[in-house]
Amino acid sequence: MRQSDKLYKILSRPEVTVDALRALAPVEAYIREYQLDTEILEQAEIAVKYSGYIEKEQQHADKLNRLENVKIPENFNYDKLSSLSFEAREKLKQIKPVTLSQASRISGVSPSDISVLLVYMGR
Repeated sequence: MRQSDKLYKILSRPEVTVDALRALAPVEAYIREYQLDTEILEQAEIAVKYSGYIEKEQQHADKLNRLENVKIPENFNYDKLSSLSFEAREKLKQIKPVTLSQASRISGVSPSDISVLLVYMGR
């Protein structure tokens, strides 16, 4: 570890914890000087360690929100889409989702099935 390493970069390492950093005199002095709350430090550690996962989940949520606006025609004929998996085709015919977002949450309907629907619907 170099002295010039940023705290964020150091804390992002799986083996480094806030408690381990607090054992370092300069870090503990900084925490005392700015009266940083232990709970806030723990939340910061979680945010740093899981930032990649959190960002990926946010992107997934954003995608689902966009799909919520894409309506599936009421009498859509899933049988004419040979690229859909058999299971997806059957479940979509049975459940009759109103939007692509609803379709994406059906067990047995894969992301590639949703992509096929998007392409077919011209999106």
